[in-house]
Amino acid sequence: MVKEIMKDPLFLTQKSEPATQADISVGRDLMDTLAAHREGCVGMAANMIGVRKNIIIVNRGMVDQVMFNPVILSKKNSYDTEEGCLSLVGVRKTTRYEEITVEFRDFAWKLQRQTFIGWTAQIVQHEIDHCNGILI
Repeated sequence: MVKEIMKDPLFLTQKSEPATQADISVGRDLMDTLAAHREGCVGMAANMIGVRKNIIIVNRGMVDQVMFNPVILSKKNSYDTEEGCLSLVGVRKTTRYEEITVEFRDFAWKLQRQTFIGWTAQIVQHEIDHCNGILI
């Protein structure tokens, strides 16, 4: 189901709670909502649709990938950049890493470990920040 985008900074700066298998439907809602905002959005966190759970979605070109309880295990090569967000007006400066390794659960609740580089790594970091209550 397509959900409304949360814009309340007081809500968005609260740390998300761990997701459980009962939250699988939130992953599906993120898929629908990202698809509805495809022209101006490449990723989302559950708090952006009003759910304080540690769930993100990232567009990887031809596929959208949902991650439950993502945790960054390693980061390499920091750089400064600017980012925008559907939940905020304008762009802001931030520091990101060119390569990250992330551990997360998939829709089957299997533990996954994946390395992301470049643009995809940047999106993943932005969305994980959302789950930690960090706004750019």
